[in-house]
Amino acid sequence: MNANFAKRQPKLIPFEGDLSVVGDVVKIITAAGGCALLVGGCVRDALLGVHSKDVDIEVQGLSAPVLRRILKQRFDIVSVGQSFGVFKIRGHDVDVSLPRRESKTGLGHRGFRVEGDPNMPLVEAAARRDFTINAIYWNPRTGELLDPYGGIGDLAAKRLRHTSPAFADDPLRVLRGMQFAARFQMTPAPETVELCSRITPENLPPERIFEEWSKFISKGVKPSIGLTFLRNCGWVRYYPELEALIGCEQDPIHHPEGDVWTHTAHCLDAFAANRTGDVWEDLVVGFAVLCHDFGKAVTTRIGEDGRLHAYGHEEESVPLARAFLMRMTQHRELIESVLPLVENHMCPFSLWRDNAGNASIRRLARRVGRIDRLVRVGDADQRGRPPLTDFPPCGKWLLEKAAALRVEDTAPKPILLGRHLIKEGIKPGPDFSKWLKSAFEAQIEGAFSDEIGAITWLRQQEGFPPV
Repeated sequence: MNANFAKRQPKLIPFEGDLSVVGDVVKIITAAGGCALLVGGCVRDALLGVHSKDVDIEVQGLSAPVLRRILKQRFDIVSVGQSFGVFKIRGHDVDVSLPRRESKTGLGHRGFRVEGDPNMPLVEAAARRDFTINAIYWNPRTGELLDPYGGIGDLAAKRLRHTSPAFADDPLRVLRGMQFAARFQMTPAPETVELCSRITPENLPPERIFEEWSKFISKGVKPSIGLTFLRNCGWVRYYPELEALIGCEQDPIHHPEGDVWTHTAHCLDAFAANRTGDVWEDLVVGFAVLCHDFGKAVTTRIGEDGRLHAYGHEEESVPLARAFLMRMTQHRELIESVLPLVENHMCPFSLWRDNAGNASIRRLARRVGRIDRLVRVGDADQRGRPPLTDFPPCGKWLLEKAAALRVEDTAPKPILLGRHLIKEGIKPGPDFSKWLKSAFEAQIEGAFSDEIGAITWLRQQEGFPPV
């Protein structure tokens, strides 16, 4: 075992939840004659020295009915798979299960027959797990680590390796490999890449696909490693908008890093290095960074100056980004938050270059909703061009301007409302919306900035007071 990892053998699993619950579960199982072993992500994270959000406990020596009965005496439990022994402790991120034997019966993520076997040998139980780093067991009673497939060595060597041929039974594991490689900066083993290349998606549910992509975006420390894995195992072909970026050349003066695929990978790494920790915000910005240059694959041309250009790629990226996202999620708020960032990702630079006025910045805020998100996308776009390091201060400039106008994290809201029109004697009717629209446009242009100014503006308009 690697010396550093030997020192990290856990006395307690670092857990963000209530550790006493884990201890009580172990005591109950032990008292009933069973053996409780912690396994999976919680053990992996403990070896890495980080906290885990959930704990998986695998139980040997007790049948499913007995396990259910003894857990119910102390806890409120949810039987996820009562027939084969999978129980969740309600209110706590603790799962208790029997070793399971899974047989492939059909296509997709759910095409399995599952049987619990409390007497299954550990090496057989571990074989059904995806990667060796997730097949490490810890006995909390003895402190012993059980590692039938060499996961500790793989973790130390930053090697991502599948546990057994059973890996191929669940195609979702390929995308899990993508996000694990990115999260833990691991190099996939050649035999794992080769196996993944022979697996097809088999109509995986979009929500499960989105879950893995979301972890890739929100947790990937080095997303470029995950993208490389996706390309090397051939799964990039299932994402044609991404695949089209491979070999899409760029002007070497502005993009010395290479093609659009390489640029996108660098941009994602730059984004990941500056996450906020707010999962929602990071998902919106991260997906925008991933999709921001999709349109270059259909707009890149050699111009009259003999150089490569991708005029209009921002607008062309929008329908491609929409198609990419909608194949994995129907989350309307996410999609509608990402697309304006994609369409306007060049604006921080162009507004700074033109020393744009307040009205232009307000209009931008109205289009994108949150300028602070757009600045994060633009920053990743700039820094995704190594070895270039000298960038114009467009993001800082735009944020300062937007903050002064109080639109850095919100779209401008109309000051003049319907109730003001009614109070001024304008009756609801065909012209009502015209007045409101004209007022909002005037507000954006800076004609007024408060309610008194809005009323004054209204009274000065041609056609007021209404007849």
